[in-house]
Amino acid sequence: MSCGDPHDTECGEVLDHLYEFLDNEMAEGDYAKLRVHFEECSPCLEKYGLEQAIKALIKRCCGCDDTPADLRGKVLARIDSIRSGQRSGEAVVVAVDAGAHGDAAGQGRPSAKASAEAVARPGTPVEAGAPAE
Repeated sequence: MSCGDPHDTECGEVLDHLYEFLDNEMAEGDYAKLRVHFEECSPCLEKYGLEQAIKALIKRCCGCDDTPADLRGKVLARIDSIRSGQRSGEAVVVAVDAGAHGDAAGQGRPSAKASAEAVARPGTPVEAGAPAE
């Protein structure tokens, strides 16, 4: 997307970082660049407003659901495990389970990114960041 006007920061770059902007997850200098761009570019400002409204709607409709304690614990433990592996320089290995992406009826359907080998043998370790086949 581009409005056709010249800007210090291109529209594509702004839209690539829109969610970081919305979530206040960027450096102040980058945040200021995007804020200036939104003041100059009405199409990007419109896209920002739309995404901001969608986030607010999701928060209002889904924000009251609590994360199950066991799921939260498993996720935090896995994050700690990955971080400790990265600090020690070890290769990070993630197990891919074909049944993990099943529907509500329990029908296991592999994700599109799961490798053919991992799908054939659920639980097969796959190095993190390795391209899926």
